[in-house]
Amino acid sequence: MSHPTSVAIAVPATTANIGPGFDCLGAALSLHNSFTFSQLDSSSETVVITATGTEAARVSTDTSNLAYQAFARLYQQLGQPVPSVKIDIQLGVPLARGLGSSATAIAAGIMGANSLAGSPLSLEAVVKLAVEIEGHPDNVVPALMGGCRLAATGVNGEWQICEIPWHPSIAAIAAIPNFELSTTEARRVLPASYSRADAIFNAAHLGLLLRGLETGNADWLQAALHDRIHQPYRQTLIPGYEAVQQAAIAAGAYGLVISGAGPTLLALAEVTQADPVRAAIATAWKHHNIDAIVQVLQIDRQGAIAQF
Repeated sequence: MSHPTSVAIAVPATTANIGPGFDCLGAALSLHNSFTFSQLDSSSETVVITATGTEAARVSTDTSNLAYQAFARLYQQLGQPVPSVKIDIQLGVPLARGLGSSATAIAAGIMGANSLAGSPLSLEAVVKLAVEIEGHPDNVVPALMGGCRLAATGVNGEWQICEIPWHPSIAAIAAIPNFELSTTEARRVLPASYSRADAIFNAAHLGLLLRGLETGNADWLQAALHDRIHQPYRQTLIPGYEAVQQAAIAAGAYGLVISGAGPTLLALAEVTQADPVRAAIATAWKHHNIDAIVQVLQIDRQGAIAQF
């Protein structure tokens, strides 16, 4: 069987945590990065990378590039030599903003390699490898599979992935500010342990969030978006957080959460309120002299897609 020599992979941005779903819940959003992997003659250099689009100049173009690292990792797992490859990247997801840009690179690298190798790995094996590289499932799982996904370890340590229905009446409003927050810094502010009360609070609110997302029940969603594990600590790293939160809720949002490690903020609202919420968030951040791109986004149901 002949293997393809080129493949294009489109991968959606993701929003992780969604309040109480810290490190286990994420949803794919309608912003995308695209990666084209083309095999080079073996006499060529190891990797040639080009990048266009949002902040393309900041993308690493050598073997340290995350998409290449994931690409190479799959071949290493197969016990095969890593082919020389050209990677063309089109960026539509801002970097280091809490929208899963690194997960798009990992997902694309593994899928690109799997496609060029003749698809020896199942989707389940691709997901497992992606989680290994990323370290936690909340971004890479929805990036690969689409929709809203909950991930938990099973009896033998394997991942159990559960699709979470997202009611069509719920809009996601992403507010992407013009400053960055590294995941490392956002993790550093978290405490080493939590009280039993906080653990119970988050378990209850995550359960309520899953039912709220499924039903669109406004009372449940308003209560469910609260969290005691990461947001109280991380919001101190995001200027104007409280003002933006108050403005979003006053404009009709169910609540506002930190997307991933931040600084992007995500508001959930009934679709008819999405535009007023978007405008209120942009205005509130402007009062803090912060420019932000605020967009009403859809849930991406497809996940990463390969085109030959």
